[in-house]
Amino acid sequence: MTTLNAFKAYDIRGIVPQDLNAQRAYDIGRAFAAEFKPANVVIGHDIRLESPELSDALCQGLIDSGVDILHLGLCGTEEVYFATSHYQADGGIMITASHNPKGYNGMKLVAKGSKPISGDSGLKAIEQRVINQDFDTKATNPGNLIAKPDKSAYVEHLLGYIDTSKLKPFKIVVNAGNGSAGPTFDELAKHLPFDVIRLHHQADGDFPNGVPNPMIIENRGATKQAILENHADFGVAWDGDFDRCFLFDSQGEFIEGYYLVGLLAEMLLKKHPGSKIVHDPRLTWNTIDQVKRSGGIAVQSKTGHAFIKERMRKEDAIYGGEMSAHHYFKDFFYCDSGMIPWLLVSELMSLSNKSLDELVKERMKAYPCSGELNYKVKDAPAILEEVKALYAAQNPQMDMTDGLSLEFSDWRMNIRLSNTEPLLRLNIEAKGNPQLVAEKVAEIETIIHKAQ
Repeated sequence: MTTLNAFKAYDIRGIVPQDLNAQRAYDIGRAFAAEFKPANVVIGHDIRLESPELSDALCQGLIDSGVDILHLGLCGTEEVYFATSHYQADGGIMITASHNPKGYNGMKLVAKGSKPISGDSGLKAIEQRVINQDFDTKATNPGNLIAKPDKSAYVEHLLGYIDTSKLKPFKIVVNAGNGSAGPTFDELAKHLPFDVIRLHHQADGDFPNGVPNPMIIENRGATKQAILENHADFGVAWDGDFDRCFLFDSQGEFIEGYYLVGLLAEMLLKKHPGSKIVHDPRLTWNTIDQVKRSGGIAVQSKTGHAFIKERMRKEDAIYGGEMSAHHYFKDFFYCDSGMIPWLLVSELMSLSNKSLDELVKERMKAYPCSGELNYKVKDAPAILEEVKALYAAQNPQMDMTDGLSLEFSDWRMNIRLSNTEPLLRLNIEAKGNPQLVAEKVAEIETIIHKAQ
């Protein structure tokens, strides 16, 4: 079967113009209309230089198919998720390549009710329609484009997760990475008591300060420096389309997203006792422990936003979290948000009189982890087999939910091929022993480097 490079497991993402261009975007609009028969679709785009052109072409494809467009303009992915449900639209498409390097672009697609469209739920069908040029005849009555730049309903929804009257006037550093978060944060900040230091706040698709991806260690220095220089209480940084947020404590130290999953689960279980919490298989022990301690039920899902959301709906889970800093909320249409997590943490800090460091340090000590380590490799399956063989004699508990997970009495690991980039990703955690984490990373890196 013929396939297109840009069509991935749960979104569209590729290099412009070879994988994704105006003609391809137009065809995707026509294919979306033919496959889902929507009356109206929400469209938004990020700050990448090619995004407006791709947006125009996508919209034209939908309009030629008789579909009305509710256009948000420059926004974050979660604003498309919100608007699709808020306006009761038949679908939504966000033009973004999230945290990928400059030169990439893509699309995230949802159906009615903000349900993700992945390979199993229509994305492959859209791909085949594009390949075969299998579209409906152009509509006699073309659709209309209606601009919907107003963010007030979305901001009001976000503020509903917290009690703003209980918030302390924290000093915070926010780093938008020149992505889409800046303009949206400014609308939200009008309602908050915080003293804000803004970094790389101007939306700029040239990415003058590097690709907006705080998972890259070198990208964290500016946030840390600003926190220390301004004696801030904490810091927040976002990726390009701000569907992920990353937190820094008062010493400018980066908090692994893994520990926030457990923290947010604990907070939400206090409000919704006995609920289910969905998590990914990369790092699990801390999350499972905190969920159990809080009286909840931990449920493991395959990594990736479409899979997590689907599992959350199936389980009626109150919250889902990935260690990669994606946080999903039942009350946000089971979608991920990069704004809700830091708002919830600021409320918890205010109510508990604890710093962010105090809220997570015991958990970090109990379950030290490697963080996600990435490797460019030629033959990922062969490496997975070698890793499996290395530890086979120790008879570990093995799980293949997503890549290879091996669990021992005092440490565990997950190694998997990325769904969005040509990378092998490794995560290791231990019980109270950071030295063991370092030793196991070194063991597995030996196999990876030998295979290069």
